Amino acid sequence: MSRRGRIALSVTLCAALALAWTRSTAEAPATQSNTAFVARIALIGPIGPAAAEYVDGAIQRATDDGATAIVLQLDTPGGLVESMRDIIAHILAAKVPVLGYVAPAGARAASAGTYILYACPIAAMAPATHLGAATPVDLGGSTPMPSPLGNGLPATSRSTDKTVSGSGIPVDAESNKVLNDAIATIRSLAQMHGRNAVWAEQAVRGAATLTASEAAAQHVIDFVATDTGSLLIQANGRVMRIGNQNLTLVFRDLPVRDYPPNWRARFLGIITNPTIAYILLLVGIYGLVLEAFHPGTFFPGVVGGICLLIGLYALQLLPVSYAGLFLMALGVALLLAEVFVPMAGVLGVGGVIAFVLGSIMLFRTDVPGYTVNLGVIVGIACCAIVMLGLLLRLVMRARRARAFNGEKQMQQNTGELLQAVTAGGEGWVRIGGERWRVQCEAALPAGALVRVVSRQGLLLRVKAAPASEGESS
Repeated sequence: MSRRGRIALSVTLCAALALAWTRSTAEAPATQSNTAFVARIALIGPIGPAAAEYVDGAIQRATDDGATAIVLQLDTPGGLVESMRDIIAHILAAKVPVLGYVAPAGARAASAGTYILYACPIAAMAPATHLGAATPVDLGGSTPMPSPLGNGLPATSRSTDKTVSGSGIPVDAESNKVLNDAIATIRSLAQMHGRNAVWAEQAVRGAATLTASEAAAQHVIDFVATDTGSLLIQANGRVMRIGNQNLTLVFRDLPVRDYPPNWRARFLGIITNPTIAYILLLVGIYGLVLEAFHPGTFFPGVVGGICLLIGLYALQLLPVSYAGLFLMALGVALLLAEVFVPMAGVLGVGGVIAFVLGSIMLFRTDVPGYTVNLGVIVGIACCAIVMLGLLLRLVMRARRARAFNGEKQMQQNTGELLQAVTAGGEGWVRIGGERWRVQCEAALPAGALVRVVSRQGLLLRVKAAPASEGESS
């Protein structure tokens, strides 16, 4: 690597480390004190690996700081099952009470959020919020749990004559196992905290939903609270079991301390956004391609390598369809092949089609926030089409261009002598912007116009040309 490249890389790494240290210092909560307080963790947006790590770390930090309780404020459309299970495990293992609270007004705890709310020892909702629609698509690994359509069962499960009890919807054996596992999960959480297990099962079987007041009336939640202060007042004096002992909650006049995500959780949240991961992947691929075409520049290769590794790490955490990934790779390969083997656009058009289809299929989920932005896909596809069109135009222009150095073409060219030549002597002439060694039978002054008569290797034989012809281009 050149000295300039090493300096640029060093400056970039130092800046990244300084930014990370600054954010971690700024976001670190206040040191532990003797004053009791309630910690608040805001779980907003789709539930994924970044959210699970944030909740785990925030619960641990709040506990270490001596928090009396933790308010887990929810506003989520759902998310990945593996991340949901991690959050539930952290809530159940917490050493202090965790109060689930769906807020502010207009928020929701849909799909995986319903399971998390049921896992909290105390559950509350703000007015104008709702929960439910907890039917899983699949509970295997990192498969998503979106808000379902068609009563919550995947369309592929409607091909057999088996039905879900009470719903009349056919499912196969695998879907039945997934459904029963989800029902057992949410029923066990409901029974643990003495809540409505019947409705919990309905939320899984039939994607049932409830508003805040309806949830309180059916004992799905403990109460409705307009804000965090009201939540703490209504929870004050309640007795709940933490570990092996009963604990009476005392929240009166306690301050609330927020625990925002630290720099690592923010970074994971950014790169695990499917659109960001998708762009990082493309920047990495094209950066390495540019480095291969222009070796020694280093910058495209370094940036491309970093982006590719980060993008692949993000894809590892997300529900990726390998068919979509392979189609994207095939599309890029066909576009590159068009550069080296021009096929009148056949390879390029096929590459664009494969690339777009692969981009759409890349993530196996319909959860809001876990799909690649369609506008980004269309924009990149349009850029690829424009570049393909320019490439084809250059190819067609090159095919139609007249030969410059052919024998017949050279005999049609005229040029200007750069120096005087004697009869039978040699000199130099400029033809079409190039310098050629020439021989002329007649003596000519510098600047005279000459026409090529013949060529012998790199030596041109010329004669005087009429001034009206001018210099050829």
